[in-house]
Amino acid sequence: MKILTLHSDYIIIEPKTKAIKDAEAIKKAKQEIKECLVVFTAVEKRDEKNPFTVVKKLVKEVKEIAEQVKSKKVVLYPYVHLSSDPSSPKTALQVLKDAEKELKEDFTVFRAPFGWYKAFTISCKGHPLSELSREFSVEEEKEEVSKALKAEKKLKSYWYIMTTEGKLHDVGKFDYKGHENLKKFAFYEKEKVRTVTQEPPHVKLMKKLELVDYEPASDLGNLRYYPKGRLIKSLLETYVTQRTIEYGGVEVETPIMYDMQHPTLSRYLNRFPARQYQIESDKRRFFLRFAACFGQFLMAHDATISYRNLPLKLFEMTRYSFRREQSGELTGLRRLRAFTMPDVHALCSDLKQAMNEYKIRFKLCLDIQKKIGLTKNDFELAVRVTKDFYKKNKEFVEWLVKTFGKPVLIEMWDERPFYFILKYELNYVDNLDKASALSTDQIDIENGERYDIKFTNKDGKQQHPLILHCSPTGAIERVIYALLEKAARNEKQGKTPMLPLWLSPTQVRLCTVSQDYNKFAEKLADEIFKNEIRVDIDDRAESIGRKVRDAEKEWIPYILVIGEKEAKGKKLIVRVREKGKQIEMTKEQLIKEIKEKTQGMPFKPLPLPREISKRPVFVG
Repeated sequence: MKILTLHSDYIIIEPKTKAIKDAEAIKKAKQEIKECLVVFTAVEKRDEKNPFTVVKKLVKEVKEIAEQVKSKKVVLYPYVHLSSDPSSPKTALQVLKDAEKELKEDFTVFRAPFGWYKAFTISCKGHPLSELSREFSVEEEKEEVSKALKAEKKLKSYWYIMTTEGKLHDVGKFDYKGHENLKKFAFYEKEKVRTVTQEPPHVKLMKKLELVDYEPASDLGNLRYYPKGRLIKSLLETYVTQRTIEYGGVEVETPIMYDMQHPTLSRYLNRFPARQYQIESDKRRFFLRFAACFGQFLMAHDATISYRNLPLKLFEMTRYSFRREQSGELTGLRRLRAFTMPDVHALCSDLKQAMNEYKIRFKLCLDIQKKIGLTKNDFELAVRVTKDFYKKNKEFVEWLVKTFGKPVLIEMWDERPFYFILKYELNYVDNLDKASALSTDQIDIENGERYDIKFTNKDGKQQHPLILHCSPTGAIERVIYALLEKAARNEKQGKTPMLPLWLSPTQVRLCTVSQDYNKFAEKLADEIFKNEIRVDIDDRAESIGRKVRDAEKEWIPYILVIGEKEAKGKKLIVRVREKGKQIEMTKEQLIKEIKEKTQGMPFKPLPLPREISKRPVFVG
């Protein structure tokens, strides 16, 4: 819809002749309205799909402008000439009538007769806000589904389990004894039922620990992060970035939105199985990225690249990526609509180089996950491959399985449905038996040519590279999900739930017996913090029992009670959560133990004030 508003001293309207057969009946031959906001309107064809919404938007715009110019009178004037694609007269009239009715609650409203050629005389006030135009679309948001996503639903897959000896077994005939989690994963993948019908345990934990929560002003796919959760997320982002750069990643930053009509991007969208968020700007339609591919590939297209530069590893920690996941699949941190994705692409000269690099990256991803706190025992590996690639490179697939060290799910296709010929995923199977992919890598044989990325080969000729698509951890949010689900599983099995020490928001808590020992605790905390250890002090006027219980509820790894004995002596009694018992140690021994366990991992200070008494409560 398009509108033009004129803040006027007056307008005189005089109907002359009918413009359409069903013109409205005229009550007054001529009318003059003084001190008014005149709103010339044109309802458009696209608005016919949702006239209710166009009324709401029209009323909202008129109210805002009328309040700005301080006008209590509104004149609705149908003016079809504002649009080259007008709606039917019936729709336009109904929109104006409904808008008139709603505006009358706050304004004195006049409506020029519909369906007439009219003469009018108007006097515009001439101040900066006296002439304003607005255009808004009320088309229902369409869910753009790529051809690849449609093809995925119809895709015929052959499912196998491959053992570490390289033998293939039909997924329904494999003996899963000792591999019960693999069985859950295999049938979850084969049945492709993604909808969640109950809340997974990590949702309760992310709230209880004051890490993450739903945002009432948004939807389930966009979350709020409290200080502790933001710290954990930041540490993970820092660590993955650090490891990827050490591997050789060249860090870049690219836009989050791209033109839907860009010829290269539109073709890629139809080869990637994901739903996009779309927005309009300057009469162009854009989509929000769901990976770093777009920006990195366009950057590579413009670069001058030699075979000596390959493999070229472009890396970005995408804050944020967006996927319009279906509402029934959204739950907690497992599946989101806005997420942080580390994305490192490697441009390779040929398949041999690509496969060699793939092996390096596979080991890198396993090691990164292990250092984070997730081992091979926490994952099930899926390898998705075309029959043609498998026949020609069977030993390569067997190497992946053997390196992983336990049986793996294989999905095989007769034809290549996507842009890649091989893909692996490390999948976490949670407490509801739902699987979520974390680390992944793909061998892409299309997009080097599609984006016209070129490098100069040894013979001095131009050539398109193959591209590896790797996320070293998958979405950062999913890593937190997996860690919390693992903790919930441990608790269910009678083990003590906890976060990895390097990610614990507080690593050491000093609980003073009384406030008389707060000064000593402050001095001790200073000494511990100098060694890059997050330490806080429970300085509240609470009983020591209450303080210790609260620390345990927060999963604090090391809890120290500070009283007269500790203040005068050198020994400290430390409650070690991981061991479930109290251990006597010196300050130096405590520091050494924590430093050894967190060696090589990034450090950030406390996300909240050191004194518990100064902290707000985010989840009460």
